[in-house]
Amino acid sequence: METNGNGHNQEGSIMRIGSRDSELALKQTYMVRDSLQKIHPDMKFEIVTMKTKGDKILNVALSKIGSKSLFTKELEIALEEGTVDIVVHSLKDLPTTLPDGMVIGAICEREDPRDAVIMHPKYSGCKLDSLPKDSVIGTSSLRRGAQLKRRFPDLKFESVRGNLNTRLRKLDEADDYAALILAVAGVVRMGWKNRISQYLDDDLCMYAVGQGALAVECREGDTNTIELLGQLCHTQTMIATTAERAFMRTLEGGCSAPVAAHTKITDDSIELKGGVWSLDGSEELLKTQSVSLQAADSTDGMQPPAKMAKTSITLCGIVPHPKYAENMTKAHELGVDLATALLEQGAERILKEAKAANAASAPNVPPKKVTVLSESIQEKEEEEQTVQSS
Repeated sequence: METNGNGHNQEGSIMRIGSRDSELALKQTYMVRDSLQKIHPDMKFEIVTMKTKGDKILNVALSKIGSKSLFTKELEIALEEGTVDIVVHSLKDLPTTLPDGMVIGAICEREDPRDAVIMHPKYSGCKLDSLPKDSVIGTSSLRRGAQLKRRFPDLKFESVRGNLNTRLRKLDEADDYAALILAVAGVVRMGWKNRISQYLDDDLCMYAVGQGALAVECREGDTNTIELLGQLCHTQTMIATTAERAFMRTLEGGCSAPVAAHTKITDDSIELKGGVWSLDGSEELLKTQSVSLQAADSTDGMQPPAKMAKTSITLCGIVPHPKYAENMTKAHELGVDLATALLEQGAERILKEAKAANAASAPNVPPKKVTVLSESIQEKEEEEQTVQSS
């Protein structure tokens, strides 16, 4: 069942799941719903859809809109007000500092986190290095643009907005773009894997923090929901993305600055590679560090919710599962250490200049009529804008 209004839970056995209303967002929400339904066949799950700011402003590059919560704020307001019980996000859309009272109760198994090249039909079979000089590549990401400008100086990179269906149509039905750069995860979940012409490994384009993973956000004090969501957690994805989010948070990066990661994780170690770039890709700082991990506890079950909620703020909002809480803490420390090392090597200057240059080129977007925000989330948004403009 789907609703588009302010339906309220009148039975304890009904859980309302908040989702953006795009086709990809709904596919991802269905994945989480179906997993929950298998675990709890006696429960009912209702999907409540809505549009976010990022869905409504389609004529401006994401990096120039001036907000870190473009695809999450409206969903979090619904969560805070009790319109929904949980919200499904692409983890890369969630800021590393969540609004007060919100936590990430689960991170599900990650899809391939890399980026992919989708070619215009006339360039079918090509790769980026075989395209004609001055070919235009569409991407909505400063991160992708900065890295690929450095690797492919003969190509041009321009912003392209819209949901995945819209972007693919813009590619296929006109000659404005020779190719698009999209996340593999979204392409695969939409059923378009056969359109991928090239997978971009970390030597060409490192991925966004959290890319390919789904996060389920809930209220911090909702202990029953936290326990339920704990059964969706995927060990290696939780640990890897904890390191990546700690790296991002320490750098104070975001969509307004080119920051990327690449993580390798095994049963006994995690290796995190992080990078920052100038907007034009002329400057690049890369560094890799690793840490050993402890063998996972074989017992099942969640930690007492109160304790989990208390420790989650130190892990960028993620509630730690008891089976790998120690390893998540190690991963968090790894991310902080790696970011600190890059800051000591000059990353702060590069990121500050990138943010300033991006802000200077941003167009004036007339304000739109929006729903009044709850006070706590409005304050958090103002704090984020202050950090972003600093």
